[in-house]
Amino acid sequence: MSALADLLSSGIVVTVLTGAAMLGAISGMLGAFAVLRRQSLLGDALSHAALPGVCLGFLIAGGRDLGSVMLGAFATGALAALVMMLIVRRTTLKTDAALGIVLSVFFAVGIVLLTVIQTQGGAGNLGLMTFLFGQAAAILRSDLWIMGGIGLGALALVLAFWKEFKLVSFDADFARAQGFPVTLLEAGLTVMVALAIVAGLQLVGVVLMVALLIAPAAAARQWTNALGPMVLLSATIGAASGAGGALVSATTRGLATGPVVVLIATGAVLVSLLIAPGRGLVWQALAARQARARISDGRVLATLRGFAQAHDDAGYPAERGMLQTALGAAPPGTRIASLERRGLIRSVTHPPETTPHWELTQAGHAEAESLAGQPDGPEQEREP
Repeated sequence: MSALADLLSSGIVVTVLTGAAMLGAISGMLGAFAVLRRQSLLGDALSHAALPGVCLGFLIAGGRDLGSVMLGAFATGALAALVMMLIVRRTTLKTDAALGIVLSVFFAVGIVLLTVIQTQGGAGNLGLMTFLFGQAAAILRSDLWIMGGIGLGALALVLAFWKEFKLVSFDADFARAQGFPVTLLEAGLTVMVALAIVAGLQLVGVVLMVALLIAPAAAARQWTNALGPMVLLSATIGAASGAGGALVSATTRGLATGPVVVLIATGAVLVSLLIAPGRGLVWQALAARQARARISDGRVLATLRGFAQAHDDAGYPAERGMLQTALGAAPPGTRIASLERRGLIRSVTHPPETTPHWELTQAGHAEAESLAGQPDGPEQEREP
């Protein structure tokens, strides 16, 4: 606790921690809409499209001027979003193709400009690299005001147009049929994503920003089906990833903050994919195992019931060989033991035979009858 207190007593650490948490919350909130609109590549395209804007801002200002670089990044990001929307609206290409075109073309332009800047030499080039890969230590308190303004503006827009954004995210065609300005709403969401990318230039950089946009939303999507909880959870995961990455970076010398933030967010995705109730891989595996067990139990009960009906004897005992012949394979001992524990069958003797026999209990008959009455029950014969 004392080490943490000493760490938080540093003004630089507090600034980076606050900025990372704010950026994670903004990215998580806006990334949720991108994920629901199936435009996860949007963040990647806009973040790469910000590269030529960073270079142009650097060239115009003649050095590492934060205002010029951020304005240039936003300008090229917004232009990329406009070009993408025009391609989708005016051609037969789908959104993913338009995003791929925008990403590759704008990033290629950025690489060319970056090469031009590098040929000029000078110490200023080192400052440019901080916008490409992020440098959390370069964040100033004044930058927090910019992040806070972007975050409050994005939150205000989301709250003001919550119903419209919700409808556009889930069913844009229906929203268009109802007379909503879908193109304008989608443009608003895209511009907010571009603003989030601009806000993350200092901390994460244009290369890794897409991960901070998509990872918290992808993790949150595994835990809920409702938009409100998803946006809130995504923002929380993003903020926690940002704060956690800042703390880990501050306690480890030479460890960059941006990549650590992204790795923590990615870890949240992996954990969510594994253990999220209902959707996690672990839960799905357990559900599949339980389903197979129910089917196996149902087949055993149906077979015993069929023997009892064929011999007009509710307590007719059947031995393993009979079950194996009827089922095509001997029922696993674990399934027999499970049915016995549940009180659906019981082991009985059948002199002079010495092999184990089983018969249905009253509860077993009721369960077998219930299964037979279901549409896909074990005993139901399907018509050809």
